[in-house]
Amino acid sequence: MSSRRKCPLPKRSKLGSTFFSRDPVEVARDLIGATLIVGQAGGIIVEAEAYRRDDPASHSFVGQTQRNASMFGPAGTAYVYRSYGIHWCLNFVSGEQETGSAVLVRALEPKVGLNAMRARRGLDDPHLLCTGPGRLCRALGVTGEHDGSRLDEPPFEIYACSGPVEVRAAPRIGISRAPDHLWRFGLLGSPFLSKRLAF
Repeated sequence: MSSRRKCPLPKRSKLGSTFFSRDPVEVARDLIGATLIVGQAGGIIVEAEAYRRDDPASHSFVGQTQRNASMFGPAGTAYVYRSYGIHWCLNFVSGEQETGSAVLVRALEPKVGLNAMRARRGLDDPHLLCTGPGRLCRALGVTGEHDGSRLDEPPFEIYACSGPVEVRAAPRIGISRAPDHLWRFGLLGSPFLSKRLAF
């Protein structure tokens, strides 16, 4: 399922807590085409996944733990966790405060600080720099130290998209619970997606 929409905020508007204080499914959809900068590196968000508190695939489904504590914090903060003990993954806490909902940023089209991202990733191909949540975090230098950080304060900057984008919804990747939810959103036709948008 795809839809063409205009960006919800004016060109180059900085996204703050109000933007994230909504249903994570809406937030994930509206993040497609937005610009994420961490320090001096970043790009256009082309893929994101939503996770609600009552979602069996969400880290928060079992309740608050030491690992997922940031998910229960205020909307507009970062939830960063390590996947399989190897890769860091960046999420944006969304919804009402203490709901345990978040949006996983899965892929970027790199636009800013490509040399820094190439150095961190040890490769030149821009299509491989930020395709996947682990690669994205490594390219941007995101680690567990960023967990709980506000998204409207340095080193984070997030700006609304600057024009119409065509977004497609698809099932999320790599989960065994609630696999049929169409809560993965991607920029249709983007060569920077972590995986093709197919059902």
